[in-house]
Amino acid sequence: MNRICLVAADGRGTIRREIYGHFSEHIGGVFRGGLWVGEDSPIPNTRGFRNFVIERFRAIDPPVLRYPGGCFAETYDWRDGIGPRASRPRRVNWWYKNDRRVETNEVGTHEFTDFCHMTGAAPYLAGNITSLTPMDMRDWMEYCDFPAGETTLSEERAKNGSPEPLGVRFWGIGNENWGGGGNMTPEMYAREYARYATICDSVNVGGARFIACGANSFDIGWTDRFMREWSAKCAPLWGLSFHYYCGSAGDPIAFTHEEWDRLIAQAGRMEELIERHAAAMRTFDPERRVRIVVDEWGVWHPDGSGPSKGYNLFEQQSTMRDAVVTALTLNIFNNHCDTVYMANAAQLCNNLHCLFLTGPNPGEELVTPTYHVFDLFKRHQGARHIHTAGVPASLSVSASERDGVVTLTAANLNYDRDEAVELSSFDVPLGARARLTHLTAEPHAHNTFEAPETVSPGAPIELPVADGRIVFTVPAASVTRLEIEE
Repeated sequence: MNRICLVAADGRGTIRREIYGHFSEHIGGVFRGGLWVGEDSPIPNTRGFRNFVIERFRAIDPPVLRYPGGCFAETYDWRDGIGPRASRPRRVNWWYKNDRRVETNEVGTHEFTDFCHMTGAAPYLAGNITSLTPMDMRDWMEYCDFPAGETTLSEERAKNGSPEPLGVRFWGIGNENWGGGGNMTPEMYAREYARYATICDSVNVGGARFIACGANSFDIGWTDRFMREWSAKCAPLWGLSFHYYCGSAGDPIAFTHEEWDRLIAQAGRMEELIERHAAAMRTFDPERRVRIVVDEWGVWHPDGSGPSKGYNLFEQQSTMRDAVVTALTLNIFNNHCDTVYMANAAQLCNNLHCLFLTGPNPGEELVTPTYHVFDLFKRHQGARHIHTAGVPASLSVSASERDGVVTLTAANLNYDRDEAVELSSFDVPLGARARLTHLTAEPHAHNTFEAPETVSPGAPIELPVADGRIVFTVPAASVTRLEIEE
């Protein structure tokens, strides 16, 4: 029996909603045939966006959605995506060399922010500093958020259908500038960042928050060297990002027990990454003015296992293994909520660690096991973090309280062993009612168009609270949510 104790006094503050963010890039089938089907499609849609995705995405309270890349941003000109769709240019985009698909620019700034408003997500735009100038990004900010009728750009926005500001608060200045975003050194990027941020801040009328490109996974030296250079300039900076993907652990579906363990171990290193990048940042920012943003995270399997059979670039199937990775990662973010201010799972639809898989025909749409984890965890958003003491290495656990309800989420990291738990509390009132919900199936289980509910949460189970304790079991290779009403 594993004995876990809730200790509110050791909590780390508020679990910010933005930790539960998402990412949508112009790549493969994320937009084309995924989120976006067009207004004339036989697939039910609202202003061109698939109704199934709108409704199910809105249901998990998404706090933020990043766009248009990713690497796509390195050659993207925002002006290509405004004005009448029929006259928008078709472009060779960043990913053309991979899939030979031309970008039509049917979805641009207005369509993307419309999707955000329909689903409740705050738009987060990644600016191109690789092939555009500071004035281009500054003009994009003015176009999006200057008051109606005040400038020529805000008047142009009105002519394109949006008189009022679009409400873009988060702005990424560059993407993966250590790689495809210019092959820059940290010092070179820090100087470029300072140049762009200084120019863009001149039109910051809506409380825009600038996010700098950080490291590729364990490149702590990038963080150290960027922060050293930035601290000498002190250009406006709200957050510093890093990217981390785990993978290379066998087939996405037909993996072995050993490959299960290998992927779980890789995912668990997210905690080390947060701690090491935070330590490097604090050397030059002891007041913690700069926040950690995990711009891209998830599992990157070999592609071709999704329903398009390789047509959609980087599309992959999602199993219970990916659900457990998702829960493990979100629990880590929750337990470091005093350090991590935003995180964006990559990506939303038909690509990598996605929430939705869709096809070209009506009815070909499903939510993945990853989606169900975000649904089970959504009550943590904006909640007060509670420390969980005594958690064994075989479990990943986090807890919080909001509106009188204590929520505990647990992932069993074992491939084939259940874990029994006795939950008690040091200083958190445990009411008389507790409700347990499991997301459980055999480790390789996944959803298909023919069987879209193979992996889905079971019905809630009522549990007694006896002598201030709750006893329950977390099945092998599963995710569990426990809700306790005070």
